[in-house]
Amino acid sequence: MRLILLGPPGAGKGTQAQRLVDKHRIPQLSTGDMLRAAVKAGTEVGRRAKAVMDAGELVSDEIVNAIVAERIDQADCARGFILDGYPRTLAQADAVGRMLAERGIDLDVVIELVVDDKALVGRILRRAEEAKAAGQPVRKDDTAEVFDERLREYYKKTAPLIGYYYAKGKLVGVDGMADIDAVTAQVEKVLARHAGRGLVGAE
Repeated sequence: MRLILLGPPGAGKGTQAQRLVDKHRIPQLSTGDMLRAAVKAGTEVGRRAKAVMDAGELVSDEIVNAIVAERIDQADCARGFILDGYPRTLAQADAVGRMLAERGIDLDVVIELVVDDKALVGRILRRAEEAKAAGQPVRKDDTAEVFDERLREYYKKTAPLIGYYYAKGKLVGVDGMADIDAVTAQVEKVLARHAGRGLVGAE
């Protein structure tokens, strides 16, 4: 099972990805984690990434794509993987398609968590208030201003992937505004529909 979780910040991708990891025993691949792991392992592409980050510069698509390609070749990805937060752009989506084609595999499904932007802002602010009430640190991006900026960035760069994957017949939308368990149930139904085509491995 090789899938992408798509949706704006605050849609719940991380939560659903972790539930998929626990249930289906496939890794969740996030660019941040992959970058840190490659740097720590001292791989060739990891050393390149470290040099860029040490210089205070943004890591290029070319390096990020190479790190993803390196990661999906690892043994724990043999049964599948969840791409979380990548691809972020159409150029990265094209790169994903090429790297999978080179390995003779394909992306199985792209699950879009469909949400209401205004309700998302409320969700983010509630999360911040709950953390504050519990004496926990509030995430620096859990403010209306920062969230609005992240949302604009999402619609500018990442939202075009919705049409991109729809045109490829890969996109399935689920109601991301439902409660967490209900969203999980919807996601599992999507995966179950693909099971007949051998896309979901046995547990």
